[in-house]
Amino acid sequence: MATCGAVTQPQMAGPPNYGNVEYLGSTATSSYMAGPRQAVQFTQLPTIGTMQNQYKTYDTYPAPSPMRRSLTTLPWRPSTYYQSAKVNPCSAITRSMPDPMSARTQLSELDSLKVPPVFAAARNALYTRFTPNDWMASNQGNYLASDRVRGGSERLRMDTMRLCKEYDDKTKRTQADVGKRLGERIGDINFWKTELNHELELMITETNALNEAKRILEKNLAETENPLHIAQECLYNREKRQSIDLVHDKPEKELIREVDLIKRCQERMRNTIDRANVQLGLNRAAQHELERDSGDKFIAENLDTTTHSLRNTSRGIAYHDGVHRIDNTISVPETWAKYTNDNIQRSQSERLASKNMRSEIESVINTCNNEMWMEWNAVNTALCHRIQETTDARNKIQLHLNRTLQEIFDMEKNIELLKKSIQDKEAPMQVAQTRLDTRLRRPNVELCRDAAHNRLVEEVGEITDTVDHLQHKLREAENALQALLRTKGALEQDLSIKNTTLFIDREKCMAMRKTFPMAPRLVAVG
Repeated sequence: MATCGAVTQPQMAGPPNYGNVEYLGSTATSSYMAGPRQAVQFTQLPTIGTMQNQYKTYDTYPAPSPMRRSLTTLPWRPSTYYQSAKVNPCSAITRSMPDPMSARTQLSELDSLKVPPVFAAARNALYTRFTPNDWMASNQGNYLASDRVRGGSERLRMDTMRLCKEYDDKTKRTQADVGKRLGERIGDINFWKTELNHELELMITETNALNEAKRILEKNLAETENPLHIAQECLYNREKRQSIDLVHDKPEKELIREVDLIKRCQERMRNTIDRANVQLGLNRAAQHELERDSGDKFIAENLDTTTHSLRNTSRGIAYHDGVHRIDNTISVPETWAKYTNDNIQRSQSERLASKNMRSEIESVINTCNNEMWMEWNAVNTALCHRIQETTDARNKIQLHLNRTLQEIFDMEKNIELLKKSIQDKEAPMQVAQTRLDTRLRRPNVELCRDAAHNRLVEEVGEITDTVDHLQHKLREAENALQALLRTKGALEQDLSIKNTTLFIDREKCMAMRKTFPMAPRLVAVG
């Protein structure tokens, strides 16, 4: 403690002291005053508070140092700038927080005294100070707060480092597991794609074999028209017999049996061809499913391979917000494998049915050919016997017979030409109708009735009209042939009945039946 009531200047950084004038600070709401230093006797410190009154500076005192800066030039400094004063009271001050009522009373007592302005400023400055206990408590609070904040920050840093490492490891493990599952998925896709391709090759081979068997069957069906035409022609010719020779003999019975047999064989062949067409459709449907499934798996394998090859350093990776919430899946692994397995089993069952169909086609061809060949020989044998019985009348109508036969021959050629012309129109008709059917599959607005469509429709109509006209001409030609036969019959009225019968049996029937008009063809079943 110093002498009682002495106010000294502490050694602190602050504005310079000009003579005995000291600058004392105040709170943010008070201003500074300058005056001569005087000793003031205080019995008790005033309360710490904010002085609301303002003090003016006397003009007789020198101005502050020009080096002192204001708040506007130093915005980072506190709102007040002052020097703390040191007070040495006569007795020790024991109250750290004086009673406000007591402080007001003392202040009112001091106010009643005539205190110079400089001492009033010093008194106000003392009112704004904190006690050493407050200062030490503030520092201790700052230390504790600093330790607490630093401890929390250190724990946060350690937790952050641990979490970052754990999440990095977890992300790497997850990415490795995803890559493993993608690899397994690629293996599954490759396995089923190999199975599909193998089954697809077998199905294509089987479909080609069935197509070939059907083609041979269709050719055999077309060739049956020759023996049928010959048998019918023989019957027609023998119908021209007259009088007593117009009998229902053995050759006629065999010819009728041959015609019925050929027609039954044709019906069986047509039914078999229809069933083969249905089977081909089923084969193509199964093949289409295999091709579509194989194509989808090819695309899926490429996409999964590309996905499996992506790394954190790969190009082309980017954010796709919300993609994990999109679920457009259609199947699960069980249904996915079942779908492919069903396609393969369907193809296998269709291939088995196709093999059975080829076996049936082979059986139909062989059976029909054998039956027709045996009946052909039976008819020929019966005709030979009948010709031997009517040999005596062979020279009676030779001249007229040759002329009539020539015209009949020409008309038959004309009929064959018409039939061939009609048959030649089938392929253009199929092409035109196939084009129209294919163009019906154009999507949406592409299904346009354009010039090509109109011309295709016109082409179908033109071919239809042409076929109708040719068929009309064919009917006229057949009618003309029948007219020739009737004319021949009229010319033969004068001939001997025996010679007419011999001519029909030998020159017309046996002449057409010298060789079997179709060669047997067998289909090898693979």
